[in-house]
Amino acid sequence: MKTLMTSLLVATGSLLLVACSEPTSTADSTATAASGMTLEQAVNSNPARSADNLARDAFRNPIETLRFFEVENDMTVVEIWPGGGWYTEILAPYLKDQGTLYAAHFPQSATRDYYINSRQQFVERVATDEAFSAVVVTEFAPGEAIEIAPAGSADRVLTFRNLHNWYMNGGVEAIEAAFGEFYTALKPGGILGVVDHRLPEARPDTHMDSSGYMKQSLAIAAAEAAGFEFVGASEINSNSNDSADHPRGVWSLPPTLGLGEENRAMYEEIGESDRFTLKFRKPVNSSNE
Repeated sequence: MKTLMTSLLVATGSLLLVACSEPTSTADSTATAASGMTLEQAVNSNPARSADNLARDAFRNPIETLRFFEVENDMTVVEIWPGGGWYTEILAPYLKDQGTLYAAHFPQSATRDYYINSRQQFVERVATDEAFSAVVVTEFAPGEAIEIAPAGSADRVLTFRNLHNWYMNGGVEAIEAAFGEFYTALKPGGILGVVDHRLPEARPDTHMDSSGYMKQSLAIAAAEAAGFEFVGASEINSNSNDSADHPRGVWSLPPTLGLGEENRAMYEEIGESDRFTLKFRKPVNSSNE
C-alpha cells in the first residue's frame, strides 16, 4: 500500500452522509477519511475536474455510483475505455496515494481516428497532469485477449457507457468476450460495475443495433455467461424523462446533441440518457485463471 497522506478534516455533515450511505460504522468512515482522499473530496473539491465535467454530476451521480460499486481509495481499479477521462478525473486522485488505477484505453492497434486521437490525448494528460501521474495506461478491445491488468489483481473493474459500442460492432458475443476479460483481471470476490444507456425491455432487440441503447437483461445474461454472479441493480442513474426513442438515438441527447439546434431545448430539458447501473461479483471460490 502506498504512503498514507494526511487529509483535510471532514465536516460533521459529510461524516453523517457517509454513515447513512455506507453499511460501515462512523468509526470506519472516520478511519477512511484520515487515511487518504475521501470520495466526496475527489468529486466535490478536486482541482483535476473541469467545470464542464462537474456540471454533468447531476446526471452521472459519481458519488452514489462509486459507492454502489463499493470502490475504496486503497483498491486496485480498472477503468475500461476512459475516453477523455470523465471518471478518471475522480478515480485518479482518489486512488493515487493508496490504490492503483489501470486505465484500459482504446488499443494501440486501432485505425479509427477517434480512437487514435482519444488515446493520444489521454496518454499526454497522464504524462503532464500531476493528478494523473500514477495512472497505469493499458488497453482493451473485446475478444483480443489484451491484458487490462495482471490476472487476478483487480478489486474492481468499471465500465461506463461502453456496452452499446461493443454490441453495435460485434453483437452479444463481443460483450461476453469483454466480460470474460474483466473476469480474468478481477480477484475472486472482486466486483464488476456496469453503467449503460437503457432500452426498455419491451422494445425489439433490433433497436439496439444503432441507437446506443441496451437492454438491461442482455447485460445481465452476458455477465452471467462469463461466470459472474449478479449482485443487484440501482436506479441511481435513471431518467424517466428519456423515452429512448430519438432520431439519432442516444446521441440526440446531451452532451452530444447530435441534431444541433433542431429541438435542442427539448433535448436539453430531457437531459442525459436513462441508464441502468449493475453490480456483479466474481465468485469468491473461483480461480484467478
